[in-house]
Amino acid sequence: MDALKILVVDDESRMRKLVNDFLTKKGFSVIEAANGEEAIDLFFSDKDIALVILDVMMPKMDGWEVCREIRAQSKVPIIMLTARSDERDELLGFELGVDEYISKPFSPKILVARVEAILRRTNAFGSDDTLSAGAIEVNRSAHEVHIDGKPVELSFKEFELLCYFMENQGIALSREKILNSVWNYDYFGDARTIDTHVKKLRSKMGEHGDYIRTIWGMGYKFEPQE
Repeated sequence: MDALKILVVDDESRMRKLVNDFLTKKGFSVIEAANGEEAIDLFFSDKDIALVILDVMMPKMDGWEVCREIRAQSKVPIIMLTARSDERDELLGFELGVDEYISKPFSPKILVARVEAILRRTNAFGSDDTLSAGAIEVNRSAHEVHIDGKPVELSFKEFELLCYFMENQGIALSREKILNSVWNYDYFGDARTIDTHVKKLRSKMGEHGDYIRTIWGMGYKFEPQE
């Protein structure tokens, strides 16, 4: 399969190079734009872009304008980057159909992990219905889980939660984000639901339950042991 193409839009050449280097090492094809107008021209002239990484603060056209232009004609996944940590910006981003919202400074490795997670969710990586991480193998279509080669029975929500963790390896996930993604609750959903299901899931994972790390005061991170 050809390398998936990602459009990186940022007016800082140093930032574009950093993101480009990390994505290229992961096997992606990267094209760059230094401002919003250039981004629009590149996006609509190239029909094979799988995902857009878009800075908010740029000359000529800011990220919000670019996002609106793209969303008017395409549902391509968009990750917004911003130097500001403003909840209003984040809410605006999600209203415009942004898939992820990352504040600068950020870890390039985490950005790449989120790119991969989004592309798995949108099936851009293909129709493979299996997931694997450490000692865990999941077949989503058959709703089967094997740990150390042995079948493990999970409830429907435990299964969905495990798949979500596996699709977002290495990413710190807040309880609210997990609720929105797995339970489809609103932001004010009962976060205790998460803790109860994580406890049961860890128990069924046996000695591999520590793959799910608790991030105190926030949520969880799924990190299989090497």
